Amino acid sequence: MLHFLWDSISLQTFLIFLFVFLLIADYMKNRNPKNFPPTPLRLPFLGHIYLVDFKDPLVAVQKLSKTYGDIFGMHMGSMKFVMVNGMRLVREVLVNQGDKFMDRPDIPLDEEIFSKIGLISSSGHLWKAQRRFTLTTLRNFGLGKRSLEERIQEECRYLGDVFGDEQGNPFDPQLKVTNAVANVICSLIFGNRFEYQDEDFQRLLKLMYETTALHGAITSQLYNNFPSIMKYLPGAHQTIFKNWKILKNFMRKQINKHKEDWNPSESRDYIDSYLLEISKDHESDTFREEHLMACTLDLMFAGTETTSSTLRWALLFMATHPEIQARVQAEIDAVIGQARPPALEDRNNLHYTNAVIHEVQRKGNVIPFNVPRMAVEDAYVDGYLIPKGTVMVANLSSLMFDKNEWKTPETFNPEHFLKDGKFWKNENFIPFSMAEGEGCQWAACLELTGNRGGEQW
Repeated sequence: MLHFLWDSISLQTFLIFLFVFLLIADYMKNRNPKNFPPTPLRLPFLGHIYLVDFKDPLVAVQKLSKTYGDIFGMHMGSMKFVMVNGMRLVREVLVNQGDKFMDRPDIPLDEEIFSKIGLISSSGHLWKAQRRFTLTTLRNFGLGKRSLEERIQEECRYLGDVFGDEQGNPFDPQLKVTNAVANVICSLIFGNRFEYQDEDFQRLLKLMYETTALHGAITSQLYNNFPSIMKYLPGAHQTIFKNWKILKNFMRKQINKHKEDWNPSESRDYIDSYLLEISKDHESDTFREEHLMACTLDLMFAGTETTSSTLRWALLFMATHPEIQARVQAEIDAVIGQARPPALEDRNNLHYTNAVIHEVQRKGNVIPFNVPRMAVEDAYVDGYLIPKGTVMVANLSSLMFDKNEWKTPETFNPEHFLKDGKFWKNENFIPFSMAEGEGCQWAACLELTGNRGGEQW
């Protein structure tokens, strides 16, 4: 009977039946539960990919929030996520109910390069253990202490010298600034810095920048939504995978070099401290060499590009606003002078300069959508059901450019952070999640290593 039916069905009929079956299966799999946040019309199989502006995703988000409000749902392929906008809902997700949104989602591209270990993509006990160890170790090596400040001051002198070598001629500061930022991190992780003429390290910095930039490419986003298909096709995602292998090889060499002359009684840096932790329990699943590689790559990757991007924004804003640049220079000359480098303790007396630094972070907006979270259980936000496993995205741009909170949100204006000539911080200024970001080297890592589940540094 089955053989007879198969022979009697034409190929056209079979294809129509198959297509209808797949449509029904797609609908049943991806339909929203009752009381889910409002969602635009979803295309079968593709979801809402047709609404995304890959060149400027903020534009698409702003349009959707005007139509659907401060909370709305979307589907990208088979991935379901909810976007929240505005201080009230961002605080609700990141702080008030932070313990319900403390996991990282399974984003195929990030999972491929960051894996489920380290500081960025791990969850549960593993993440807590890595975070606790990293914070303690970095504090021991100067995080928040004068020794780190001295390293930064030293690197600033090197950066000033390499700028001076250009003798006033036009040049691209990108790699020089990135090298300076990376050196501060490297001094804590590896115990040494790299010269600006080191070609191998310069190549590594270029790969890091390229990898960051390629995350926004169309093929990279398609890989996140259709990994089983895209893994066989060429595109930016393949370049990311190739670059990441080179970065891992670099980190593996650094770790092996440390193992050769490692002294358990004297920890020189983060890698030495981690090797000591591994030696305490060889059977531990928490502290292993592959976890060390993941943690060092996470710190290097997250701390370098975000901070160097912010500094490049600062250079751009100073170049395009010479009157602001002149006022900053005048305040620095009056408060600090030319005889010594700036110190952290000077900040309280540099009201205008501090305002400019905060405005650079606000307008530069280097982490517009924060790092995504995932619901670990069913939750309700603003009366809407957020099912377990839903990806949560907090739109920090909605805070940094809120027309009700900032006088001229689209304009670079340091007056946003001044009251009666004194520095004043707006509560909507949240460049690095809900933890305090003061523009320091490690502020860019706050969302990676801390502040999940409402915790504060």
